[in-house]
Amino acid sequence: MVDFQWKDHYGWCDFLEVMRLLRGENGCPWDRAQTHESIRRNFLEETYEALDAIDRDNADDMREELGDVLIQVAFHSLMEEERGRFTAEDVVDGVCRKLLYRHPHVFGTAEARDGEQALENWEERKRAEHGFSSVADSVEAVPHTLPALWRAEKIVKKTVRAGFNWDDAHGALDKLEEECRELRDAAESGNVSGARHCVKEELGDALFILAKLAQMHGIDPEEALHEACDKFSARFRKAEAAADKPFGEYSEAERIRLWEDAKRDE
Repeated sequence: MVDFQWKDHYGWCDFLEVMRLLRGENGCPWDRAQTHESIRRNFLEETYEALDAIDRDNADDMREELGDVLIQVAFHSLMEEERGRFTAEDVVDGVCRKLLYRHPHVFGTAEARDGEQALENWEERKRAEHGFSSVADSVEAVPHTLPALWRAEKIVKKTVRAGFNWDDAHGALDKLEEECRELRDAAESGNVSGARHCVKEELGDALFILAKLAQMHGIDPEEALHEACDKFSARFRKAEAAADKPFGEYSEAERIRLWEDAKRDE
């Protein structure tokens, strides 16, 4: 058993000490064996679970899931502490310095009349901080690890701030129609390998324009797609319940009729 003082209430320093003990010589074999790579997925899962608790507005679950996210932050920080590159305290120091620097309208002499100007102050300081000399630098810095629709949305938002945009949604809709025609052509060509336009490329182009349209209307494309998934699942359940044989034994027209009946029930 490790030497640890039990308390009625624990703070940040206690939390880090518990994590250090778990990673220590007499700690937990599983915790000691973990690496950045081995728990990478855990970080994502814990974040999504925290978001789910937030969406449900469940305070108990939020408290627990946010704690699980903190475990991931501490894990990665302590791994780097063990390598002698930085400590958990360095992480806290760094984020405090970032907040102070990127809020010149609070901790400096800059002004921010509204949230939009405050965000622009943040982005301006961020560009300076990273040495970005162009909008293209900011676009290329958007993490590739983001969900693709989210990454697309962040990219178009950055280019819009630079004035690169259609005057209204009609231009984007016209472009979507063009991309859909090219997608149809690619699909009907049999997606021949090496063809000028393949299904994967044209599908990506169409999805990117859809993300652009979402941005123009102030819509989160990930949220819109999640709602579409929920809607599809509910309709599919109704269609399946109404079917008296496997879907494969229905004609296409009959399957469409089942779907439309499920849709009307809404």
